[in-house]
Amino acid sequence: MKKSFINGPIPPEKISNSITHHKHKTNIGAHDIFLGQVREDIIDNVKVVSIDFEAQEELSEKIIHEIREEAFAKFSLTCLHIYHSLQNVPVGELCFYVFTSSPHRDAAFNATRYIVEEFKKRVPIFGKINLSNGSYIWKENTSK
Repeated sequence: MKKSFINGPIPPEKISNSITHHKHKTNIGAHDIFLGQVREDIIDNVKVVSIDFEAQEELSEKIIHEIREEAFAKFSLTCLHIYHSLQNVPVGELCFYVFTSSPHRDAAFNATRYIVEEFKKRVPIFGKINLSNGSYIWKENTSK
């Protein structure tokens, strides 16, 4: 099973390296990328400053693997990468990265959406939303 969790923010270099490493795969005609970023929401007039992500890693990795296998079975994919942050991710930084490759764009577009929605519904990830006044709120993954 491929490891999907990264400690801290997802570095932009990871995204550019993914693209670069696929240029030799000449059967690929399309890539699609989803990037999730920590928003500076306002909750009860207080700004979000970061999120500390936690997961039941063993169970989560198993579910992510299932989603990956389902996506390969449903869509004509050549390649697929799924990464999510653990630990602290400040506002403005990336926390979720899905990269799909296929011979044609429809498969890449549809697979990316499927993966993101299934991930949000099924993977047990929790976020401690840290606020600028020092307080925090716990949030569970949702399909919103």
